[in-house]
Amino acid sequence: MDFNNNIIPGFDQEKDDSLSINLRKAEGVNNGLFIYLSGYIDTYNSSFFQKKISQVIEAGYINLIFNCSSLNYVSSTGIGSFTVFLKLVKPKSGDVVLLEIQPKVYEVFQLLGFSQFFNIKDTPEAAIAFFTQGNITANSVFPVVIACPVCKKRLRATRSGRFRCSDCKSILAINSRGEVSLG
Repeated sequence: MDFNNNIIPGFDQEKDDSLSINLRKAEGVNNGLFIYLSGYIDTYNSSFFQKKISQVIEAGYINLIFNCSSLNYVSSTGIGSFTVFLKLVKPKSGDVVLLEIQPKVYEVFQLLGFSQFFNIKDTPEAAIAFFTQGNITANSVFPVVIACPVCKKRLRATRSGRFRCSDCKSILAINSRGEVSLG
């Protein structure tokens, strides 16, 4: 616990039983920080979450990697918090990456239409590469705009996987080449 205080003095003075936040510097990422979240983010603890991450940004960390592997629920208010962080760091040439996001949490992002705004990565190495090498990889087709095969709604996909169309709610599968099928 003292480790958080070594990175940002006084960070652990205030706690919340429903959300644990642990910090680790992201080696090789300029002003980068891994933020490990454990628990859940909802209407009741989102102000605590925003306050803690605002401390991080005020301390000069603008390239934020949120490890969501132990985050088991995020409400729409919690997603709004992530949007606030994105708006705070973008003008400072920073960015936000969501890492190892749980499928049920990702579905909330997707259903509310927010998955297209966030950089979502599966490994710490991919998150670090996003900041050190940029978001464009030589063989990547993502992000890609696709058309839902059922309703023809145009959707933006940032990675391969299974998604739900925001209009007709059909399940879509997008492969690594950006090809779409019903999933």
